[in-house]
Amino acid sequence: MSEKKVIPYKIYLEESELPKTWYNVRADMKNKPAPLLNPGTLQPMTAADLAPVFCDELIRQELDNDTREYPIPQEIQDFYKMYRPSPLVRAYCLEQKLQTPAKIYYKFEGNNTSGSHKLNSAIAQAYYAKKQGLKGVTTETGAGQWGTALSMACSYFELDCKVYMVKVSYEQKPFRREVMRTYGASVVPSPSDTTAVGRKILEQFPGTTGSLGCAISEAVEVAVSNPGYRYVLGSVLNQVLLHQSVIGVEAKIAMDKYGVKPDMIIGCAGGGSNLGGLIAPFMGEKLRGEADYQIIAVEPASCPSFTRGRFAYDFCDTGMVCPMAKMYTLGSGFIPAPNHAGGLRYHGMSSILSQLYHDGYMEARAVEQTKVFEAAEQFARVEGILPAPESSHAIRVAIDEALRCKETGEEKTILFGLTGTGYFDMVAYEKYHDGLMTDYIPTDADLEKGFAGIPKIDL
Repeated sequence: MSEKKVIPYKIYLEESELPKTWYNVRADMKNKPAPLLNPGTLQPMTAADLAPVFCDELIRQELDNDTREYPIPQEIQDFYKMYRPSPLVRAYCLEQKLQTPAKIYYKFEGNNTSGSHKLNSAIAQAYYAKKQGLKGVTTETGAGQWGTALSMACSYFELDCKVYMVKVSYEQKPFRREVMRTYGASVVPSPSDTTAVGRKILEQFPGTTGSLGCAISEAVEVAVSNPGYRYVLGSVLNQVLLHQSVIGVEAKIAMDKYGVKPDMIIGCAGGGSNLGGLIAPFMGEKLRGEADYQIIAVEPASCPSFTRGRFAYDFCDTGMVCPMAKMYTLGSGFIPAPNHAGGLRYHGMSSILSQLYHDGYMEARAVEQTKVFEAAEQFARVEGILPAPESSHAIRVAIDEALRCKETGEEKTILFGLTGTGYFDMVAYEKYHDGLMTDYIPTDADLEKGFAGIPKIDL
């Protein structure tokens, strides 16, 4: 560029600049994610195998490793326009507070009623369910953001929505539950006595606070046993990362517009939807050898799938009723501590991100809960947004890296994902302020119990 542009606090795209396609990073991966396996035959799952569980078009997207770009249907584009583009924000105030030479940007996905990025995929999955003529869908939710987004999307398309919410979050976040009910969804704390798999889990783990793996099992059971219903998932799956690529594509268009290139990209990692969406086009350039970026996944130390997990085929759910995926996992029987980042309490990780991590295209860090909330509070006080606990994991590492730049004098450009707001997480903030929050880190012995349940598959 002949003339450097002044970077505004918030960069918004014009409506004409909004993405018209989703980007499928698998098309550029040399080592494709390993296929889902049928737990009975240990053979790759086919479209016919998946048909009782997922919508037809979503199955096609799930299994497609080769199509680089998927056109976003016009109906979904029109819905996106209600809250997209989301702003790319230059964190000038945070930079000044930290006295760092680093330039910090964040992509803010909390500017819609669901409060997070989850609506990007929820509306797509509801659209395809409606197009197929279904009555409704079932799902699980951890922190409640996915359940909220899906209840909104189902309301828009007049679909029934049954949500199984991880029990600890159901109890910690009653107002998130009420938002879902406001949009017409039924919400059940998981594990519950309403399903066979729920009753089995309660018998095996009396008094359990639940996990995403438990809730998935219940939601799948209800979907396959009720005609006209299918199961939808808010993270982990290939199709979800495809829809969420709109985050990264928008961010890259906005940065390119002002001649900005990030040195590092940071995102929180639970199942992978936010991180996978944010890094998608940047990772594509890295895979094609067109550019290089330092990409960092940040996870809770209490549920360290990447940093302490094993790369193996495992069940995606605690009840072992779902297909098996090759991923970084702590074992489907691992029940995480009831920390306050409910959206990151999953025992496994996206197969796409797991393969990229295994191949060395990205790194991972685990951070303690109290340090996360310390960063969340610091960010809120200078940037004016109360961040979700999940997003605050990325904020923690972004601040750490900015302070490292202060020590070394490096002028790095940092991009991180602010997935949503924390206004339904005030119980967590209260515990932090009252000094009641603890940092549980599983011991090696704790993890071995989960690892013991990983199937022995040699493929």
